[in-house]
Amino acid sequence: MKNKILILCLACLWLAHDGLFAQEISPRTVFSLNEGWECRPITTVNRKAPFTPVTIPHTWNASYIEGTTLYDRKMMVYQRPLVMTEAMKGKRLFLYFEGVNSAAQVFLNRRTIGEHLGGYTAFCFEITDQVKEGENLLEVWVSNAYRTDILPISGDFNVNGGIHRPCHLIVTEQDCISPLFYASPGVFIHQEDISQTAADVNVETHLSLRNKKQGLKLKTTITDAANKIVASSEVGVSDAIVKQPMKINRPVLWDGKKNPYLYTVTVGLYDGNQLKDRIVQRTGFRHFSVDHEKGFFLNGEYLNLYGFCRHEDAAGRASALLPEDYRMDMELIKESGATAMRLAHYPHAEPMYDLSDENGIILWTEIPMCGPGGQAFAGFVDTEGYKDNARLAVKELVYQKFNHPSICFWGICNEILVSDGKRFVEYDNPIPFIKELNGIYKSIDSSRLTALATCVDQSYYLGCSDLIAWNKYFGWYKDAAPSASKFFDDCKNSSNGIPVGVSEYGGGASINHHQWPLAMEDRSDSHFHPEEAQTFCHEGNWESFAKRPYLWAKFIWVFADFPSYMRQEGETDGYNDKGLVTHDRKTKKDAFYFYKANWNPEPMIYITSRRFIKRENPQTDIKVFTNLKEATLYINNKRIGTMKPDDMNRVVWKNIQLDKGRNTIRVEGKNGKELLSDTCEWYCIK
Repeated sequence: MKNKILILCLACLWLAHDGLFAQEISPRTVFSLNEGWECRPITTVNRKAPFTPVTIPHTWNASYIEGTTLYDRKMMVYQRPLVMTEAMKGKRLFLYFEGVNSAAQVFLNRRTIGEHLGGYTAFCFEITDQVKEGENLLEVWVSNAYRTDILPISGDFNVNGGIHRPCHLIVTEQDCISPLFYASPGVFIHQEDISQTAADVNVETHLSLRNKKQGLKLKTTITDAANKIVASSEVGVSDAIVKQPMKINRPVLWDGKKNPYLYTVTVGLYDGNQLKDRIVQRTGFRHFSVDHEKGFFLNGEYLNLYGFCRHEDAAGRASALLPEDYRMDMELIKESGATAMRLAHYPHAEPMYDLSDENGIILWTEIPMCGPGGQAFAGFVDTEGYKDNARLAVKELVYQKFNHPSICFWGICNEILVSDGKRFVEYDNPIPFIKELNGIYKSIDSSRLTALATCVDQSYYLGCSDLIAWNKYFGWYKDAAPSASKFFDDCKNSSNGIPVGVSEYGGGASINHHQWPLAMEDRSDSHFHPEEAQTFCHEGNWESFAKRPYLWAKFIWVFADFPSYMRQEGETDGYNDKGLVTHDRKTKKDAFYFYKANWNPEPMIYITSRRFIKRENPQTDIKVFTNLKEATLYINNKRIGTMKPDDMNRVVWKNIQLDKGRNTIRVEGKNGKELLSDTCEWYCIK
């Protein structure tokens, strides 16, 4: 009895925190269910094993474990009380999960509600007819165990298990805009003809009607950034899917970083004059294209697309990120000057799409169909379970993210291998299925372009997507960075008119590893990853890419270091250290500042190899990245000389002799009358 009273008291506290004791519920109310959870391993033989209190988002892989043997892929059970209040009577109730990795089985009062396979898209279940008055027990059984019917089956990253994105309870009237259609907003803003003169759009709304179809109507308004109505439509409801053509005269176009202008689309479902439900979506109106010879165009003007691939992983949280984590990443991306981002290798959480909309960052977003690495090296198996999961992933991605103007490219797959007669195994042929997925993308959304990333002969993939791009690491694995020029020129000339881009390039670095003079060697399997090698690799690649506007996008691998159980290289096993920012986001590596000097017009000056503090060789080059007109070098307050940067915004003083002991390195440059400087200290022991 005491235990029951304690549980009820705890439930009341949790529900009060969630706000579920509100006296009145508006036509649609969304309650957070992030608090009040507890979890434990479901494989335990001790049924009395204690639960551990947790807050969502949560993953059991948040704590980094060095190496590959203790990467945990298992099953856990999460549970929490769910109380149906008096105000919820006569309403419809939906459980909405933004992401559970990878397989989720949901139970209410020990009865099955539903199952979802896939860890990076949202899902929604209605519980109206299963929930009882008062307290209910909500359970979610979660597994990130390896399965061939859940993507990804391969890949060079960790699949973090848990309810790693927020979850909610949605309460609506009996007639509502459906949250069940692939867990989407239920409202899709089709951009049919966009120009500076007019924006012709078609707002498609999916309804879920339990009471009646007669007498209902949809009122839709589009308002500008000043909250002024620029278009409106009111139609009667005669079907569960309603389409409303609308026109905005002389729209302000969403123009990337130049002007990421957003409109607000509000769709209201009415019974007479009574509001029954409302959905609000932000969007921007734009048109774009990619030319085989000239590259990417936004609203008719060339836009040089460059930026990072980004994994959704941060130190101490793994993929269970908080709002401040997304904001921090976006601020760093903006600081670099990037214009685009590839969200690798799965759909990311909603905040990153919102921030990209708001800041004008062009996105490539993709499903988790990837290889190589892991159990299934090729990344594809020709089974119905695998293919059904990929088909579902495409539909969920497109419908859930449909209204984001930042998304220009739907990604089909990454590094799926094809049997080429050069390997000892014969892989299942992925090409027919890749073409099928391309068709699904285009059937849902013909306004955007499809893309895929390859690391093998592109001839296999020509005709599988609108665009093709390469994961190619010149200067890191084998070939020197200057080889990129000929390689991509050859790819362009043999692509049958399909635009060619760079989906990944780069190299690894530890901020604690340094070398001078720099030895040119393949470091991919080495545990010594000097920061200077990464910087040199990026400089060489960008010199090639910057001269080739036909490359429709150039994406660095990768924004930040991240765990990968299969890696045994660099300073720390179990890590991919190709990030230009450290896993904890505290340190920007030298290569980050190379791109900042070239991409961001904000005046800057930066000394490289600044963390190479203890030096045995008294003779060294001193390299500075700057977008100023000239830079002056001082060592221990002695003026060494003034130089102008080259076309890659580099200044290099060669064969500089350091003093024995402390050397204070200072560089200065002027931006008009403003003096900019950077300083670091080195110690020469000889």
